Amino acid sequence: MDETDSYQIMNRLKQYIIFCLMTFVGLNAGDKGSYAGGFLRMGSSARAMAMGGGFTAEIDKGFAAYHNPASLVFIQKRQLGFSHHFLPLSRRFMAANFSTPLPPTASLGIAWVSAGTDQIDGRTSAGEHTQYLSTSEDAFIISFAQKILPWFSAGLNIKILQHQLPMNTIDLAGKGMGVDFGIFIHTEKGANLAFMVQDLNSRYQWKTDKIFERGKVYVEQFPTLYRVGSTFKYGKVHVVADGGMVMNGNELIGYSLRIGGEYPYLDNYFIRAGLGNGRMSVGVGVDWSLLKNNDGKLDYAFVFENPAGVAHIFTYAFSF
Repeated sequence: MDETDSYQIMNRLKQYIIFCLMTFVGLNAGDKGSYAGGFLRMGSSARAMAMGGGFTAEIDKGFAAYHNPASLVFIQKRQLGFSHHFLPLSRRFMAANFSTPLPPTASLGIAWVSAGTDQIDGRTSAGEHTQYLSTSEDAFIISFAQKILPWFSAGLNIKILQHQLPMNTIDLAGKGMGVDFGIFIHTEKGANLAFMVQDLNSRYQWKTDKIFERGKVYVEQFPTLYRVGSTFKYGKVHVVADGGMVMNGNELIGYSLRIGGEYPYLDNYFIRAGLGNGRMSVGVGVDWSLLKNNDGKLDYAFVFENPAGVAHIFTYAFSF
């Protein structure tokens, strides 16, 4: 076998692996959004979205606790992050986060994640237009992480949840709480390993006595996600990946596999691409100096959401 044949075989093998990854991700990401709490599974920062979202073992400046609360302790400065998603179908999504070290070995974070849909055509039972309605979901998150060893940490997210539904004359609200738990193994070379349990016992509780004569308390449970992730270097490319399973109670409803890469250019510029949650994405980023050297990050992601269309995500993160 000569060198040309070897190159062709390796090229075909790479194409086959990429095809299998795309097929696996596409087959296992289609119906999870129909379960409660889908807005918390959409993603957050533009950097994460551009790289497929597989950030279980990545330290995402400005949004670390969203992906894994245990990663908070490896951020040495206070972080402030804002993210806005421009989504098709009159949807909106935004997130804000603040995190700070608690010397000597802990960190604390607070965050707000909000999503919703506007311009819903409200009508009476006779079909007459009444008003345009909106629906929203919000999560207020308190995060805490503790470094157990210099390279090992554990963390917790406590989430206060609310879902507002419009009913023409009244608003119906579902309220609840939830928990995330994570562990993180960090190395100086960037080859991290982490485990995360998302939405452990997260739920909405609805009281329907305002709209039904025999209304009662109804509990809507979120699916629980179990993920294992890693990061590593492949040449100059920083690779992130995670995989896991999605459980609805004792029922397995799907798997997840997310992978992406980031290529640095001239130290302060970054080119990114990824595949995950049934979406393909690309993005760019820049590290820039506002008050101190490289204290700001501006990121953009272009995400193709089939069949909804495309999404544009912008994120700004600042450390001080």
